[in-house]
Amino acid sequence: MNYQPVEILLVEDSHADAEMTLRTLKKRGIANRVEWVENGVEALDFLFCEGRYAGRPAGQPRMVLLDLKMPKLDGLQTLQRMKADPRTRTIPVVMMTSSREEGDLLASYQHGVNSYVVKPVDFDEFAEMVAEVGMYWMIANEALE
Repeated sequence: MNYQPVEILLVEDSHADAEMTLRTLKKRGIANRVEWVENGVEALDFLFCEGRYAGRPAGQPRMVLLDLKMPKLDGLQTLQRMKADPRTRTIPVVMMTSSREEGDLLASYQHGVNSYVVKPVDFDEFAEMVAEVGMYWMIANEALE
């Protein structure tokens, strides 16, 4: 079997936002392989090959799109764990959230987020924002391999 490594890990509890993100990434040809998980616990299990992801092939995504407000383990807690571990520290993380609160923005950057993007409410604006974020981090940005 020919395994394709995950390029983007999407961590999003909103099914509507996740579907729009996945559809946009596919339509624009930005990522061939996107894994979607619904909370921070699942994200860390995926990244550290634990829980239901214990048997997945090794390798890290090129980017994580991380929601801020989620059940179980929120985006800040997930980000903090990722940046504290040498296995995941260098993965670019884009916080995609509806929060415009200065405290959330400040905390995200203090915990090592690479970019903080506020999700537009309008569908077309949301799709365009996802495409721009994906194009930058997957195509224009020079990443560590």
